[in-house]
Amino acid sequence: MRLSGRGPGGSQTLLATFQQFNSGKPGGFPIFRSDDGGRTWRQWSNVPDNGESGKLWLQPFLYELPRAFAGFPEGTLLCAANSLDSSSTRIVLYASVDRGLTWQFLSTVAVGGPPRAQNGYTPVWEPFLLLHRDRLVCYYSDQRDPNYGQKLAHQTSRDLRHWGEVVDDAVGTDYSERPGMTTVAQVHRSLWIMTYEFGVSDTYYPVRYKLARDPESFGSSPAQELLDQDGYAPSAAPTVAWSDSGGPLGTIVVSANSDQDFFLNRALGDPDKWTRLSSAMPRGYSRFAIPLAGPGSWRRPGLVFVVTGAPYGEQAPIQAGVIQLD
Repeated sequence: MRLSGRGPGGSQTLLATFQQFNSGKPGGFPIFRSDDGGRTWRQWSNVPDNGESGKLWLQPFLYELPRAFAGFPEGTLLCAANSLDSSSTRIVLYASVDRGLTWQFLSTVAVGGPPRAQNGYTPVWEPFLLLHRDRLVCYYSDQRDPNYGQKLAHQTSRDLRHWGEVVDDAVGTDYSERPGMTTVAQVHRSLWIMTYEFGVSDTYYPVRYKLARDPESFGSSPAQELLDQDGYAPSAAPTVAWSDSGGPLGTIVVSANSDQDFFLNRALGDPDKWTRLSSAMPRGYSRFAIPLAGPGSWRRPGLVFVVTGAPYGEQAPIQAGVIQLD
């Protein structure tokens, strides 16, 4: 994530985190910081502060409050994550008021069963945060509903400590289908896009997306399969971002685990307008893109900062770079 900053180019400070499986290191997630636009990095902190090495920590998501909310000032950082052991999964929420240096536990959003990603079990997975109006929305993947192998849902909070009812965002038509891994972005003022993988077999998870005027109402929106100009369908672990560069309607930027390239849409998500953008950045599981402020106009598409780890089931260093939307 890029921390907010005033000025023509915005902040040069970025934070990055990732899950790790090294038993020789503290539990939780390392937070790395760059103050030069991603050129150099140093470890800044850990979430949670005490490490809590007795549990496995997965699927961190960092978010900065764009305004004061629930007693916390503008710029407060939130970290949602999955804290789990052999018997349960828990989506938990932490906050930092000092730019990510120290963290405090706030609440547990959702509790599920053992961490088994097979139908018939009841875990929760993969949180994503968004402040919308007077509520923080926590989206996640949910296997607890007996009607679905897995579905996408969200809960909301007005105080970051108490959470409302579960609201469905995407479900399959057959029990065996597994929509998962929500990410959401605002598109050109009044439209929102939600991307996710749609598991139809053990090896095929085509990327789907929904568009809505309200990011709390994706459940009633039709699902679209993302197909590029050649009819190709990217697969698994998608993320989405929106840049105000690249055209009068800006550019939707989607990444997927299956591809090193990115997938762009400059027509507000029109299903017939997806194109492929060649990229030198390695492919990765939940590869994350951050549109950068400037350079600006639709005649000269903007830049996108990219952070990636390994593809699913592989090992690789955490890498960062920049692509141009042309």
